[in-house]
Amino acid sequence: MFTDKAQKIRTKHLLAFFILSVTLVCSSACSGRETPGTTTASTRELVDEAGRHVVVATDVQRIVSLAPNLTEIVYSIGAGERLVGDTDYCNYPAEAARVAKVGDTLHPSVERIIALRPQLVLVSTASQLESFTKELAEHQIAVYVTDPHDLEGVFHSIQNLGVVLGETTQAEKLVASLRARTASVEQAVNSSKPVRVFYQLSDRPLYTAGRDSFTTDLIRRAGGLSVTGDVPGAWPRYSDESALASQPEAIILPTGGSMSSGNSAPADPFKKSPAVLTGRVYKINEDHLNRPGPRLVDGLEEIARVLHPESFKR
Repeated sequence: MFTDKAQKIRTKHLLAFFILSVTLVCSSACSGRETPGTTTASTRELVDEAGRHVVVATDVQRIVSLAPNLTEIVYSIGAGERLVGDTDYCNYPAEAARVAKVGDTLHPSVERIIALRPQLVLVSTASQLESFTKELAEHQIAVYVTDPHDLEGVFHSIQNLGVVLGETTQAEKLVASLRARTASVEQAVNSSKPVRVFYQLSDRPLYTAGRDSFTTDLIRRAGGLSVTGDVPGAWPRYSDESALASQPEAIILPTGGSMSSGNSAPADPFKKSPAVLTGRVYKINEDHLNRPGPRLVDGLEEIARVLHPESFKR
């Protein structure tokens, strides 16, 4: 069991990571596109997912990633060897753990970043920009923002980074594969009755996935119905009273990933819920559920299989 102090530290780290995914809502349709008339021999002007115009080197060879999901995308599209810095939480694939560390996702060391001489810094939302954008700009270091809010947004982010890093073909192949796997899951559960699901991000205090969370979209695609899907925000705190009244048929516990092994049991208000009484409490690797990158489809498949095992019998 975790002590109250340890649980508070873990919850703080979890929420710090998830704050990165919810600050802005912007259109992915224009993201990653080159702005007409601004391309030179050595640079391009792109529009990132925060709607910012960013001048990026035509041939990006030195990258720093400030989020684990972005690190995973960089490797998955074949640009991992160009990654010169990432965060303390960047541990997948194995090569990422050996890259120079620049601190955590919310408070990276600007000095370390500058010392690594990157041409490009990747961040997961504009909330990270406020403290260091100006200083990086003074060193001619470009900053590109991604900001997905659902699975489709994750696919767009992969494609956009393919454009930014000159790995368009590999990014398109990856997205095509991920889309095919997603479609297979959705087809398998299409005729199944949706299962009422509570997603327990942390138990003390109780946090969950809300309306703006990509995890809520994941649950829906997997044949579930999030009981908190209409709650405003991405990662809202949930009251014990609301939890008691929600009566979920299944509870998902993201656990065992890079953020430690806490959150191992349903919160107290769920002790007499249908989910607990029928044993429908499922532990799934949090890195497959909470990182908006390629492995999110792994999480989708895992959710679908526990919610609708009958749909995947061979």
